[in-house]
Amino acid sequence: MSSPLSSTPPVPPAARMRTAPLILVLLGALLITIAGGIGIGGATVAALAGLQRDGDFLTSSTERFSFDSYALTSSQVEVNEVDGVEDLPAGLATLRLRATAADPGQAVFIGVARQDDVDAYLSSVHHTELRDLRTTPFRAVYRDVPGSGVPGPPAEQEFWTMSASGTGMQEITADLRAGNWAVVIMNADGSPAGAEDLQAGFRSTLFAPIGVALLLTAVLLLLVGIPLVLAGASGLGRGLDPSLSATRQGRLVSSAERHHLDSADAARDLLPHPASLSGSLRPGLSRWLWLVKWFLALPHAVILVLLWVACWVCTIAAGIVILFTGRYPATLFPFTVGVLRWTWRVQFYSSVLGTDKYPPFTLAPVDAYPADFHVPYPARLHRGLVLVKGWLLALPHLLILAVLTGAWSWTATGTDPGQFARTAGPSLLGILALVAGVALLFTARYPRPLFDFVMGISRWTYRVLAYVLLLRDEYPPFRLDQGPDEPDPQPQDPHTPGLVEAGRPSPAGLDR
Repeated sequence: MSSPLSSTPPVPPAARMRTAPLILVLLGALLITIAGGIGIGGATVAALAGLQRDGDFLTSSTERFSFDSYALTSSQVEVNEVDGVEDLPAGLATLRLRATAADPGQAVFIGVARQDDVDAYLSSVHHTELRDLRTTPFRAVYRDVPGSGVPGPPAEQEFWTMSASGTGMQEITADLRAGNWAVVIMNADGSPAGAEDLQAGFRSTLFAPIGVALLLTAVLLLLVGIPLVLAGASGLGRGLDPSLSATRQGRLVSSAERHHLDSADAARDLLPHPASLSGSLRPGLSRWLWLVKWFLALPHAVILVLLWVACWVCTIAAGIVILFTGRYPATLFPFTVGVLRWTWRVQFYSSVLGTDKYPPFTLAPVDAYPADFHVPYPARLHRGLVLVKGWLLALPHLLILAVLTGAWSWTATGTDPGQFARTAGPSLLGILALVAGVALLFTARYPRPLFDFVMGISRWTYRVLAYVLLLRDEYPPFRLDQGPDEPDPQPQDPHTPGLVEAGRPSPAGLDR
């Protein structure tokens, strides 16, 4: 059997992408992705700085910790020196701990000391070490350290860096210093077993400058990445799609070629939606190749992640242009359609499992590949719709498609009926792909009704994507048009000029 990669269809010279624009797009998208991560971090840190105005601490929730031994200790907390300085400037990093005994009459002790001193104090004493904390839902993980000794009263020890003891809430506040530290919670009289309500707080004067620095870095990366993406996408879009006419692409075409392109556009106008998605189920599919297609498609996935970042940047830029001119930028349009086309080919190979032919690395149409996607360039677009198409008008479709293609679920996480957590789960498309794969494994056949249904979901999805990405103004229909190809053109009034047999427009009806 030949290698899966050897069946990649040949890419015509006209469909091959130019290297320099592609590098610009990928580099710009990478910078924008990094900027997004840094920007989110910067915004988070800046928000933390705002929450601790007027010296307030960022505090955790108050949780109960129980221990059956003489003491509850934290895991080792290591604070490294900064440029050889052991004592950090005051206020640079301040920790506050509060402890309240569950029994109001019980006096509680809380102290902070170096790890070596705590180890010596509890070396032969039965104590409990806090190893880990889970927050949703809250759960503490302990490690029991056996021992037969009895500790002396904790408040009488002299090695504590800071401590507090007594009934009611006890609090300690300390600036962090370099070294290995431990926090110890005990009953003030040194007796075993206890239950304490603990709360931690943290404050730092570094939050504001770090947040501003991160945000400025993100802005700088965006100022470099966005022009790179737009320049590269425009370079890739020029000459990419022959369906764009001479006036749109700035090239001369023959009258015969123009007539052929206009005929294709007129035929698409009779379809339920201008966005056209096709996928031909190939005979003789491998029984086992579907098990590794996800792995074989990883090179495509890496590139597509960056291309989709660039695609959204181009969509935002196109939206601004549409808002003022009513036209989608002619060089960005084929790039966006090309990203959708490339994505569909990879999905048809790796998740729809409709072919064993490896997808080509190109944005352009390739006749030799059994899956394709096309959107004709619109002459005009509504200016006002650009503000509401992608999020408001498309919302009903997005909700339905989330049910059909979403991979999430909600499960109970505790005894409280109100405690739920979001967990990953297979999507409907994932389940259908698995069923198709199992059928191929045992019967070497892809159930045709199953394939048609998957194509219907995919066709609906890509029509909505074309609408959300501002490529067309035609609202997607609420329907599953199943099958490998778009449905037959809608019936047209026989008196309409240009209608001839087989639904093919006549030259007379194509005069524009």
